[in-house]
Amino acid sequence: MREERDHPADAAVFELFALRYAEHSGRHQGENFVDPADPHEAGSNLDYFIWLARRGAETLVIDTGFGPDAARRRGRRLFRTAREALALVGVDSHQVETVILTHLHYDHAGSLTDFPRAQFHLQEAEAAHATGPCMCDPAARGVFDVENIVEYIRSLYAGRITFHQGDHDLGNGIRLHEIPGHSAGLQAVSVPTARGRVLLASDATHLYANLARHAPFPILWDEARLRQGFARLEALAPSADHIIPGHDPLVMQAYPAVSEPLSGIAVRLDTAPLLSFAELSR
Repeated sequence: MREERDHPADAAVFELFALRYAEHSGRHQGENFVDPADPHEAGSNLDYFIWLARRGAETLVIDTGFGPDAARRRGRRLFRTAREALALVGVDSHQVETVILTHLHYDHAGSLTDFPRAQFHLQEAEAAHATGPCMCDPAARGVFDVENIVEYIRSLYAGRITFHQGDHDLGNGIRLHEIPGHSAGLQAVSVPTARGRVLLASDATHLYANLARHAPFPILWDEARLRQGFARLEALAPSADHIIPGHDPLVMQAYPAVSEPLSGIAVRLDTAPLLSFAELSR
């Protein structure tokens, strides 16, 4: 059953962009699903994105990516920082006043210092998990970067964190939807656009195929809740074509580039996809 959705007036809609900043290549099928059909099959690489919602002078950034140190430690190919990616579409990260952190994993919550004016929006459950006793387990804390968490604490003490408990409407048409499973307090973000409400799933589904098969990506906090989250995504979005996965390279093929020079770097999510969900999830 789909949850109630609105149909915003044109004046209320945002432009919405996915900005690609890094990749993880050389992966096989067994690394992308909890129960792969054949672990030896070639699998999808992962792309890393931040997202931008813009309406006139109103600008919101969703997630802040990671920087050179994390890329070097974890063997990821960093093309550009979040600050550099935003600059390509005319946004100065130093002037951004609202940042939504979908969760605090290293690839979503690094480089907070590049957003010195921002108020960060975060689920309370995520903050509690990332700074609580679960971090005594080396495996649990492996997806976090301690320097990011320290910077988060600095932002907290500076009064720059707004906490949410569950779903929340920011008051400008953008909504936060708590969908734990991948992490303890992951939040997806739905944005009113000219084509309807688009749902940025973040890591509630890494790939289109994870959602199509209801097959979780192996990095998770609670497998049962992550599986339940697939149905929640489907209920929140107007259609599967309105759901944007967190790490699928196909996003760059599915949507039109902002401009020819930014092909493969920045795409418009507020326009109809060039490929359907059915085509993308084969």
